[in-house]
This record gives sequence, C-alpha cells and structure tokens, in this order.
Amino acid sequence: MSQAPLPVPLLQLLAKLRAQGISDERVLQALASTPRELFLPEPLRPRAWEDFAFEIGYGQTISQPSVVARMTALAHVRPQDRVLEVGTGSGFQAAVLARLARFVFTVERIPQLAVQARRRLAALGLANVTVQVMDGSLGWRAHAPYDVILLTAACPSVPRPLVEQLAPHGRLVAPVGDLRRQELVRVVRNEQGFISESFGPATFVPLVGKEGFALR
Repeated sequence: MSQAPLPVPLLQLLAKLRAQGISDERVLQALASTPRELFLPEPLRPRAWEDFAFEIGYGQTISQPSVVARMTALAHVRPQDRVLEVGTGSGFQAAVLARLARFVFTVERIPQLAVQARRRLAALGLANVTVQVMDGSLGWRAHAPYDVILLTAACPSVPRPLVEQLAPHGRLVAPVGDLRRQELVRVVRNEQGFISESFGPATFVPLVGKEGFALR
C-alpha cells in the first residue's frame, strides 16, 4: 500500500530546511512524520506547514517548524538518548523528539496545556513521552541525568539546575537573552566542564520559574 504524498507546503518547508543547512535526515523525517495540524487550534489547521509560530492559548505559542528542526538538529538526538524538554506547550516538539530518542520527559507549568499535550501524544501512540506539570526551570531531577535538554522558552541565563542534570557528553539547547531577543545557545558537557556556543538570534516566550523570569 503506497503512502499518501506529502502536502506541498511540507515539501516546500523540507526543501527550505535543507537549503538552510539542516541535513540530518532523521530530524527531517521526524518532523515530516508528525502531523502539526493536530497541535494547532482548529481554525489554524489548514496552515499547519506554514513556517510561522501560532498562538495556542494561555499566552503561549507553537514554534515555527524551522525552529523545531533547527533546535532538534543542534541537539544531535540519538536513538538511545534520554531527553528533557522544558516547555511542553502544544506537545509538537515533544512528539518530534519522541520519534528520535528512547525516552522524552517534558515539563509544562500550565496544567491545561499539559492535559492537551498528553492527549495528542497518546493519540499518536507515542508511549515514550512523559508529561509533568512543574517548574521546568528547575529541571526534573527524578529522571536525570539527560543526554539532551531542550528549552522551548527564553531564559535570562542557562539555568544552573538544568546544566547539572546533563549527562557526560550531554547537550543543552536554549534561547538565552532578555524578553525581546535571545541567542540560541548550545552547551555541551565534556570531561573538562562545559563548552558553550551561540547559533544566532531567536525569539521565544519567556521561561517562567525560579531560574527563569518572574510571572507577571
């Protein structure tokens, strides 16, 4: 039985991502295999593969597909990895990660979004994802250490508790900066300590919590 052809906007997006240098076919396949329309409010579903961030309620957004792909590629997620995602939101990034890693633990501070994300992930049969409501800026020590930690919200600096929960050779990817503009940063843990690299500008909603921004 032949598979249904990919929608034209998705094909265009994949071509754009490859042109931008995202060449990890595992990441691109995980993105293409995750129906973004299921993570959007009903009126926005026809626009699922447009490369835009959309509001999902409660002052939160679903990231652009290109940003999801970029952050996932920077994290170098491997099949055996344990991943912590901070900021579940709609659950779309967690769904992409679940297709690449062994286990995904994702934390969200807004209970209503966590409930919605659980339902969507379960509907897709992604049984390797665990969603919890908690202050993500503190991480989730019960399941540490993590090979990958991904923050999908902006932080004023990389939260120390998250860095401490990285496994040896672990990778953390986060948007770091003020409320208007951030830099996408990757921190890698090695035998000598931590190496930090910057990968250009980013714009995310704020990480609210003890190690993030204060709730207004």
